[in-house]
This record gives sequence, C-alpha cells and structure tokens, in this order.
Amino acid sequence: MKILIAIDGSKSALHAVKYVIGLSGKLAHSPHITLVTVHDDTGLRHLSQHLPKNGLDDYFREISERDLKPARKLLDKANLPHDMVIQFGHVVEEILNTAKAGKYEVIVLGSKGRSGLGDLMLGSVAQRVCALATRPVVLVK
Repeated sequence: MKILIAIDGSKSALHAVKYVIGLSGKLAHSPHITLVTVHDDTGLRHLSQHLPKNGLDDYFREISERDLKPARKLLDKANLPHDMVIQFGHVVEEILNTAKAGKYEVIVLGSKGRSGLGDLMLGSVAQRVCALATRPVVLVK
C-alpha cells in the first residue's frame, strides 16, 4: 500500500503519522510511506529579486525540513521506511498532484479541528483535499 502523509509541522500532522504507524502494524506488508510538505510561496515570489539567488528556495527548504523532522523521527523509531517530498506552490494542488503522480492509494492528513466559522473564513486544506481528491482521504484528529 502506498500512503501519502501531508505534513505541515502541526501536532495534527503528527497524529496522522501516529495513525499510519498503528495502521502499518495491521497490514500484511509494510506500506510505502511518503511524507509531503508544501509551502505556498506564491505571495512571496516577488521578493526573490531582492534576495540572494535561491534565497527564498533555501528558506522554504529549511522550514520544510524542520516541519518534517518530528514525523521522520516517529517513523524511524517505528522502523518504517519512508521518503519525503518537498513542494512549493498552492498547498492543495501540490498535495493532490503528488498523490496522483506517485499513484498513492490513500492520502492521510491531520485535521486541526477549527470551528465551522474558522473554516469558512480561513478555508481548510483538509476540506479541499477531501473534496477534490480522486483517491481515499483519511483525516486524523
């Protein structure tokens, strides 16, 4: 089974990793796990002309690696092999594109559990992934 776990550095994302660790013990074969983190850089691209070459990319890569570190530590402790994908762009689109390109069977995301009003005002990556995904999505609280 190919499982894509979206990581954003939150406690909810770590709950998603822990869920997959528990699930993997119930599967006949060890799953292929990929952690994906996406940072929306579209609003900051205009700054790249004022920064050293690749400065913005390096900054986002550093943040991405920091966000992935706790999830990787949990998977390493559980002896579950995994790989990582770091993307930049629209978060929902990049998660869905990664899932499609990698032919993942399921997408797992942490749900932050904001109120309905908060989701209406701010939008929800988890809600949009669920609405637009062409494969199963598991939301973990």
